[in-house]
Amino acid sequence: MTSVKVGLCGAGMALTSYAQRFRVLEVQQTFYQPPREATLRRWRASVPPAFEFTIKAWQLITHEARSSTYRRLRTPLSAEERTEVGGFRWTPVVARAWDTTLSCAAILEATAILLQCPASFRPTEPAIARLREFLSRAPRPAGVRLLWEPRGPWPDELVRGLCEELDLTHAADPFLRPSLTPLAYYRLHGITGARHVYTDAELTRLADTVGAGPAYVMFNNLPRADDAWRFSRLVPPDAGPVDADLG
Repeated sequence: MTSVKVGLCGAGMALTSYAQRFRVLEVQQTFYQPPREATLRRWRASVPPAFEFTIKAWQLITHEARSSTYRRLRTPLSAEERTEVGGFRWTPVVARAWDTTLSCAAILEATAILLQCPASFRPTEPAIARLREFLSRAPRPAGVRLLWEPRGPWPDELVRGLCEELDLTHAADPFLRPSLTPLAYYRLHGITGARHVYTDAELTRLADTVGAGPAYVMFNNLPRADDAWRFSRLVPPDAGPVDADLG
């Protein structure tokens, strides 16, 4: 079964209201500061059983401590910990961050975990070696896809090869580059910036790119709810879970 799943990166409204409009949500809070277990359980209980969550992995795994995103971390890192986070370094603090991410995924019954890289994570040999080591050592729960969003000048052939080698699904902004894996996971950040409102012509172009799927199309711009709703009317209705053997 193929399908196109349309949703948002961050609900921006009550989950009960969100679930009446969309069937999948990418959770952002798990990137900045993973929510408490009770909060996650409340989220899961507030949506229908078939509702789907994907989540962003905790920033300690992917982002260096100098990233501005660390301002939203509730417990500051020690001086030593600041040297051990980000860039897929396999350190005790990163291993714990991955365990926390997996716990969040389990409670939400998430189908995928997104490893979003900063643009500063470049395709150098040391960076690729750290990515390979992380993925060889990090536990991978059954039935949960790992999504990888490299940003910056990553050559297509390198991205495609690493996704095949490491069993990753390529996440990308379709207005910047195509997804390079059988299952596409598209994240739309806004062509001209976060406030961008997608035109009808742009959404039609996106629908042509996505086709009948299988694909996730997740809007991450500020006017994302209206844009996603408009786009959802241009693609085949979501027919259920995307084939588990894809991506």
